[in-house]
Amino acid sequence: MTEQTTEEFFHDFRQEMLAEADSTFQLEAFMEIVSGELIETGFIEGFEHCPFKAPRGMRVDGYWFNDEGTIDIFVADFDCRRDLQTLTKTEMDAAFRRVVNFFEASLKGALEPDVTTPEYGLVRQLMDRRPLLQQVNFFLVSERVLSDRIQALPDNEVSGIRATYHIWDIARFQRQRSSRGHKEALDIDFVKMFGHGIKCLPANLGSDSYQSYLIVMPATVLAKLYHEYSARLLEQNVRTFLQARAQVNKGIRATIINEPRMFFAYNNGITATAQDVETVLTDGGLEIRRLTDLQIVNGGQTTASLFHTQRKDKADLSDIFVQMKLSVIDSEQSEMVVPRISEYANTQNRVNAADFFSNHPFHVRMAEFSRRIWAPALQGAQRETKWFYERARGQYIDAQSKLSQAEQKRFKAEYPKTQMFTKTDLAKFENVFDDHPRWVNLGSQKNFARYAARIGKEWDKSADTFNEFYYKRAIARGILFRATEKLVSAQPWYNGGYRANIVAYTLSMLGRIAADRKLSVDYQRIWNAQAADETLSGALAVIAKAVSDDITQPPAGISNISEWCKKESCWGRLSERSSHIADLLDDASWSALIGADDNREEAKTARQTQKIDNGIEAQKRVFETPTAYWSKILREAGLRKILTPKDIGILKIAEQIPAKVPTERQSALLVQLLDRAQQEGILPD
Repeated sequence: MTEQTTEEFFHDFRQEMLAEADSTFQLEAFMEIVSGELIETGFIEGFEHCPFKAPRGMRVDGYWFNDEGTIDIFVADFDCRRDLQTLTKTEMDAAFRRVVNFFEASLKGALEPDVTTPEYGLVRQLMDRRPLLQQVNFFLVSERVLSDRIQALPDNEVSGIRATYHIWDIARFQRQRSSRGHKEALDIDFVKMFGHGIKCLPANLGSDSYQSYLIVMPATVLAKLYHEYSARLLEQNVRTFLQARAQVNKGIRATIINEPRMFFAYNNGITATAQDVETVLTDGGLEIRRLTDLQIVNGGQTTASLFHTQRKDKADLSDIFVQMKLSVIDSEQSEMVVPRISEYANTQNRVNAADFFSNHPFHVRMAEFSRRIWAPALQGAQRETKWFYERARGQYIDAQSKLSQAEQKRFKAEYPKTQMFTKTDLAKFENVFDDHPRWVNLGSQKNFARYAARIGKEWDKSADTFNEFYYKRAIARGILFRATEKLVSAQPWYNGGYRANIVAYTLSMLGRIAADRKLSVDYQRIWNAQAADETLSGALAVIAKAVSDDITQPPAGISNISEWCKKESCWGRLSERSSHIADLLDDASWSALIGADDNREEAKTARQTQKIDNGIEAQKRVFETPTAYWSKILREAGLRKILTPKDIGILKIAEQIPAKVPTERQSALLVQLLDRAQQEGILPD
């Protein structure tokens, strides 16, 4: 496969954007795609669409407040251009000037937007949070290519607040997408940032082993790195883990404030990886001068707590040091090795592999369904297609990387780009229908963290629940979710703001109204049509208008509608109006729903089928495992005294395959013993 040119990427990107929007809201679709890229790669935590232009040279297109006194503000360079064009430095400067003008005017109270507009909430929140703001990050996102490849302007101060500038042109988006799913690597020059290198000891043994180092890291350095790079410093699974927990651990904070000199003794330290390390031998010993793609895979909470305690409690970190184990993992190995290090290293606040890792059986099963199950052809189309579940970032692109142009064309016909969905997409589709719209409004990563925790528990309780019915229902919910996004944008009352909030609460309200009457959405009907019919769309339009009217009138004292939508009381108030909203629907609307028992019966049948499939799969794996493995497990695990009498009995049966054949239940237990043996190092992975 020849490498795609920037012009070819631009045209593909444009078609992807057009598929997501009608002619009226192409800018909204553009911002949704680019913000999704930045969220997935860790550059930002979330995004709120907020289109605003003023004749006095001001513009803003979106924003996100995080919990660290930082706001990201976005301005778009977008005109739905048909051909790839160049963005000059003069135009770049003008775009940044417009968004800076908006920021300064908001802080000064010089803007008085209408209370019903999206920018009103942003302006009010900027004024309210002014004393807490530590940093503003300005993002220019462009559908053009920057002429001289400038990536960022020098940092400065705006209204006394530290300001950074980031440019994402079409060429940078192409580089990001073509990097095989990895985010743009951090390049940390310690000498440039701190005036000196970081002392270290080489810890790798033998010339064939990978490089590793032991470091006593000054807490001041860690806090500064976190301040500069925030979530980008954390490996994605750990970043997701921290979304669901308080950022400052009380025990860590107490040690920082009361016993700083004991921090090294009390704290378990940090595990980190990097793709490349530049060292130099000095009179004082070996020093690390530069790191490429530093990622903290265990110790994210320690790092965040150091930063927050220093900032909020004015704690002195000069006497605090943290032990760090650094492994150098090249880019080819990082996709496989880094998640394993992250999983195995976490002990203080263990990251649950069942919750977060892309190789967990839940994600593997969903991906297997997506590669196997054909979706019915759309009305008027001759060809069936499949949905592509991307359980690990970049899989959709990777799957095409070694294909010829003709093979690529066939792949895209089988798996259209519009039918690719990620783990965070799945979390949105499921949580809105499972009565958790507030979670969806918290942002992609926080919503996924809560979904993952929920699914981890449900998987342990009954893995058979996650079957073909679950998969098809998830796709049907995704179809409804994306259809509702377009439907809301097309409504005459829609003013360009709060679409994500409206969509989440509209679908949750549909589920609530149906449940109140012991009804359910007919997911099989949506799956068969691969679309929502006119009757259901009409009902959604009615519900969406009622939801919009409600959420845009927050209680007294709350000026920001997006923040109101993140509160449990928002869904509580809406839920109390479910009967009133149901009364707005006409008789035809109810025909789009079916009895809840119909879905329950189908789900029960699917669970039974999945149970049979699981048994067959377990027996297949047992028979494919060399007999010598069973003997090795019996011998070595027996010496370690980690086998029960039942385990020993089943292993003795497995030793005699094919003379003796384990039952399906015995096979399931043997598979568990295989996995345990791999975890204990008795067998290779």
